[in-house]
Amino acid sequence: MEGETFLWLIRHAPVAGVTGAIHAADAPADLSDRVQLDAVRRRLPPDAAGYASPSRRTIETARALGLEPKLVSEFREQDFGDWTGHRHDQLEATRGEAYAQFWSDPAGGRPPGGESFADQVARVRLGLSRIAAGSATLVVHSGTIRAALCIALDLTPQAALRFVVDPLSLTRIDRLAAGWRVVSVNRRIS
Repeated sequence: MEGETFLWLIRHAPVAGVTGAIHAADAPADLSDRVQLDAVRRRLPPDAAGYASPSRRTIETARALGLEPKLVSEFREQDFGDWTGHRHDQLEATRGEAYAQFWSDPAGGRPPGGESFADQVARVRLGLSRIAAGSATLVVHSGTIRAALCIALDLTPQAALRFVVDPLSLTRIDRLAAGWRVVSVNRRIS
């Protein structure tokens, strides 16, 4: 890529659904925090290209922010395979050792039928390589943002999982000719 790319990464609004669950791609967003949505919208560059994960909650959040994003499959959340749609407490009770083993190495472990966080990092790297120079707004998932930070800071996937990324927070990173710059992480706009 030639030129500098200024990335505005927004985590989608909270999921309107069961708390503590691994949500499927069709889980809707809770867009009731209009104050926060308006605050985020005012901070976004007006001329930025818009992108989003193809998940319902990211698309709904992007539209609530006034964006009509291009959907990028590489920006979807980590695939938890057979565990998708289940609550963590249910999985812990029913999958016992397999569930515990996954959490002993959440960066490299793969849920049954799913992918590891390291796999997600590789996917996000490909997606980021396709973003053209200029300003870009990405409405994505916490895992996608952690993956982008992993790439920008040249971290191990395990280290990148330490970042907290709250719903409707803004993370700013720039891809420059000489490397990456991190401007802010998990910023709550008010």
